[in-house]
Amino acid sequence: QVQLVESGGGLVQAGGSLRLSCAASGRTFNSYVMGWFRQAPGKEREFVRAISRSGGSTWYADSVQRRFTISRDNAKTTVYRQLNSLKPEYTAVYYCSADLRATRVRVGTEYDYWGPGTQVTVSS
Repeated sequence: QVQLVESGGGLVQAGGSLRLSCAASGRTFNSYVMGWFRQAPGKEREFVRAISRSGGSTWYADSVQRRFTISRDNAKTTVYRQLNSLKPEYTAVYYCSADLRATRVRVGTEYDYWGPGTQVTVSS
């Protein structure tokens, strides 16, 4: 069982930055690929970025490319996302997730655990 809690969201002006964190409980954190998804108002949840168990590989959605960096600290059982050059269209609830099998890291239904989400609002 893994519990995830996101933090770091908030209100920021366009062009600004935020650093999101996702703290995980449990002793098997490094067994999971960690992903970040987001859901904007009126839209479906979409994949944003993911990071491998060791942190050596990452995946990203074409819509964000490498603008949003991802990293993890297995000793602290935490995964991070740095959001830079934010735009109003990035306003969404951002979710952290954990995937044990890691066969299709861009597919939300493949993930085993989810955090409650953190709201990011970008004002113009």
